Amino acid sequence: MALSDIAGKELNIGSVAWGNLVWLNIEKPTERETEYLGQNYPFHHLDLDDCLSRIQRPKIDEYEDEGYLFLVFHFPVFHKEARVSHPSQISIFLGADYLISLHQGDLKPLVKMFRDCELNERAREDYMGQSSSHLLYHILDRLVSYCFPMLNKIGANIEAVEDDVFTKPVPKTVHEILVIKRDLVSFRRVMRPQIAVLDSLEEQKWAFFKDGMDVYFGDIGDHLDKIWDMLEDYRELVDNLSDASDRLTSHRVQEMMRVLAILAACATPFVIIAGIYGMNIPLPLGHSSLGLPILIVIMLCVISLMIFIFRRKRWI
Repeated sequence: MALSDIAGKELNIGSVAWGNLVWLNIEKPTERETEYLGQNYPFHHLDLDDCLSRIQRPKIDEYEDEGYLFLVFHFPVFHKEARVSHPSQISIFLGADYLISLHQGDLKPLVKMFRDCELNERAREDYMGQSSSHLLYHILDRLVSYCFPMLNKIGANIEAVEDDVFTKPVPKTVHEILVIKRDLVSFRRVMRPQIAVLDSLEEQKWAFFKDGMDVYFGDIGDHLDKIWDMLEDYRELVDNLSDASDRLTSHRVQEMMRVLAILAACATPFVIIAGIYGMNIPLPLGHSSLGLPILIVIMLCVISLMIFIFRRKRWI
């Protein structure tokens, strides 16, 4: 159900109700929607401004007198074109009988969850049948769980690069390693601040939170800890792959230089002899037709001796 402002213009606000609990969902909020919230709810104007800002850090603000919590979270959204995860903000106003979520519409689990509640009575009962704090738990649990498929994709990319390091050309593998490393850095930057916020939900006693909610939010905290451990493991793997790629590149360059040095050494007799007889010095045996073949045989013998010495010393 869509709502309208004072002028009668339809607002981009979806509404779902179950019992005494109302969930308002706002995708791509504008000043019109925040003005509506300011006129109908006791929200601080700075919180409403934060809903339109994309630079807010995750946080929890409690307004005990007004009876609501204001929460800001960031969750990663993968962009296929740039091949990197970017943060997407969700702002939540939580009261005893309402939950209001504001986001940009790119958090697919949240969008699907709200659509299910709109269309399915069973979903409304499951998600909204107990309290606003339970609805908050279901939303956060959906969004945190959605991070695991993204991490599994990163893990698959790392395994693919691990196989390619020893078989594919260096520029390609180095590029893939850098792309994965950039995605991991971005993912870590998004997830790190959430840990402290979820810990606060678990440890502190918030108004209108039912008893036992710390267990639910503790479960989400455990998921975040697992996500962080996976990010740490992936970072270590990528760093090791980067070191291995650098060492292989250095080894290949050394091998190339060694081969070139051997070729240069083998070509030295040709250069010396050709330089001497290039100064109008008569060839061996005078004007005999055997002079040039004799020089070539001499040069080949010298090169053979050099190769024999190199092999004895295990240089080649």
